[in-house]
Amino acid sequence: MLKSATDMLKKYKQIKTLPHVAIHLTKLLSDPNSTTQDFEQIIKMDPTLVGRLLRLVNSAYYGLRQKVSTISEAVVFLGLDNLRNMVVTSALKEIFKKDSGNPYFSVNKLWLHCATSGICCQMISERIFAHKGEDAFLCGILHDIGMIVEYQIAPDDFLQACQNYKPEIKPFTKFEQDILNTHHSEIGYLLADDWKVPNQVQEGIKDHHNINRKVEPSSISGIIQLSEYIVTKINYPAIPAMHPTLSQDMALFFKNNFDELKTMIQNMPEEIQKAKEIYE
Repeated sequence: MLKSATDMLKKYKQIKTLPHVAIHLTKLLSDPNSTTQDFEQIIKMDPTLVGRLLRLVNSAYYGLRQKVSTISEAVVFLGLDNLRNMVVTSALKEIFKKDSGNPYFSVNKLWLHCATSGICCQMISERIFAHKGEDAFLCGILHDIGMIVEYQIAPDDFLQACQNYKPEIKPFTKFEQDILNTHHSEIGYLLADDWKVPNQVQEGIKDHHNINRKVEPSSISGIIQLSEYIVTKINYPAIPAMHPTLSQDMALFFKNNFDELKTMIQNMPEEIQKAKEIYE
């Protein structure tokens, strides 16, 4: 299965990858010797990214009294983790452009699922566990990127897996594996490793459908599983028939923390609207 995922990813990288600016920035973010000036030199090469960066720091979300007008000020204020997430989100919007027109799979709906998952993951991390939420957001928005690879490299096989999928029979990853000899979680894990995202984010992507593995609810892997369940329940599925389930431990956590999670879910539309104002 790993070899099949590696072969598919190799073909994908020959036709499409993260835009040039995003690749340079992700490398800088993994280099502890990078400076603010290094980031400014790269960001200013992309006018759209400059606009989004300045719009974000000057948005009502942050409520600054004085307007930020330079890239370096924006980078310092926003922080490197938030910068990374904004760059990856902007780049992914370009990758998720071409829709299938197929009733069993929609690129546009997958984008909505991933974007909403990122928001949900960050809210769970920050509001339920009182942890920093940037890595959780990154895992949420990247967790299904493997589906895009499958769709672009083997569209007929991937769409067949979507059409065949019956949640009452077995998980979607098993239908993918039957036809493609791999699945999107494995491919996404390898792609995340190639992009040098944090290890815990890579593990979350790899395990987001693995309900047989025991995970801590507060870990990235636990958060993405919980988010996948919630986001699908509020009608943002990755594919129309998707029906994720929780492990026994995560189901118990959901039950025991239902009131807190319900309040968080009620606040999600407001957070989704904030994200739309930044990225659309």
